[in-house]
Amino acid sequence: MKRFVHSLLESESGSGLVLIGAAALALLIANSPLAPAYFAALEHHAGPLSLLHWINDAAMAVFFLLIGLEIKREFVGGELSAWPQRVLPGLAAAGGMVVPAAIYLMFNRHYPENVSGWAVPTATDIAFALGVLSLLGSRIPKSLKLFLTALAIIDDLGAVAIIALLYTAGLQPLWLASATLVIAVLWSLNRFGVTRLSPYLVLGAVLWFLVHESGVHATIAGVLLALTIPVKPDHAASPLHKLEHFLQPWVGFIIVPLFGFANAGVRLSVAGLEGAALQVPMGIAIGLFVGKQLGVFSMTWGAIKLGWAPRPEGTSLRQLYGVSVLCGIGFTMSLFIGLLAFPEAAELQGGVKLGVLAGSVASALLGVAVLLKPSSPRAKIPVPPSWN
Repeated sequence: MKRFVHSLLESESGSGLVLIGAAALALLIANSPLAPAYFAALEHHAGPLSLLHWINDAAMAVFFLLIGLEIKREFVGGELSAWPQRVLPGLAAAGGMVVPAAIYLMFNRHYPENVSGWAVPTATDIAFALGVLSLLGSRIPKSLKLFLTALAIIDDLGAVAIIALLYTAGLQPLWLASATLVIAVLWSLNRFGVTRLSPYLVLGAVLWFLVHESGVHATIAGVLLALTIPVKPDHAASPLHKLEHFLQPWVGFIIVPLFGFANAGVRLSVAGLEGAALQVPMGIAIGLFVGKQLGVFSMTWGAIKLGWAPRPEGTSLRQLYGVSVLCGIGFTMSLFIGLLAFPEAAELQGGVKLGVLAGSVASALLGVAVLLKPSSPRAKIPVPPSWN
């Protein structure tokens, strides 16, 4: 049993499987007689915030801290450290954000109250997508996993920028100025060569409170803190690497599944959803399932065809298409953005959850089906309905 737990914690798919289990449990409870107790518990206040807000605003700040650490590591000494390495995943990520957003806006163009949800289908859940990909084992080349990782990290960077720039309310200049001062102190610690993590983490907690009070969403504090943590390329003992290694199991196996359990609970029915409310789940589901694969694969194929970037070594176009489909798994970040887009509209939040679940499940199933079929690295461009 001990060996099983250790292997689960070390595996790429482990956190994805736990997240799937947490989301499935939330759906089961939300559609059972236990639903009233489930929703009441989430609204229970502990101090100034409800349990749901502690999870979404405080615990998820640690998730965003890890995202920020991964982004910085990849740009400093990883798969995104040079411009040629950024071209293909960067273009793919851009296509995977623009096309889903356009599809969502097409469905909701007549409903101004729904427009703020345009960013929901633009996000890819890196843990979920990599978890599904890793379940396919050795038949998937390492270069394909690296491509998906780089793409998802750039996608996360875009999602962070969207949250910081668009989903803010009632900015408070004094709190914002205080947060800026703390960031300056953190930057100074880095510049003066301070490598102990404790000063950064203590100031990071202060930064979270100030950002929370400033009107910017508090989770952005995690990303800002991550950007100040010292890092040395390919040096496992650097502060950034040590903090990332420490946080990964806590985030992957506790924080993200907890977020999934707290936010995936929704009644699996469109009954009562009509008109404007029905367009939200439709725009999100089709944006994730159709828009993601269309945007990611078209940009990937175009960049390779035009010679802007080489195809990842040992991969076929079929495999690249399969990964493009998996990018439609937008669970964690999509749900998070949906909560920010419709903070006071419970009905629309329910629609967001239905749309995210439908689009993510459809993308996972089709992506696995495509990737399970063997293909040659020299395979030609797949043209439905006949695959070479």
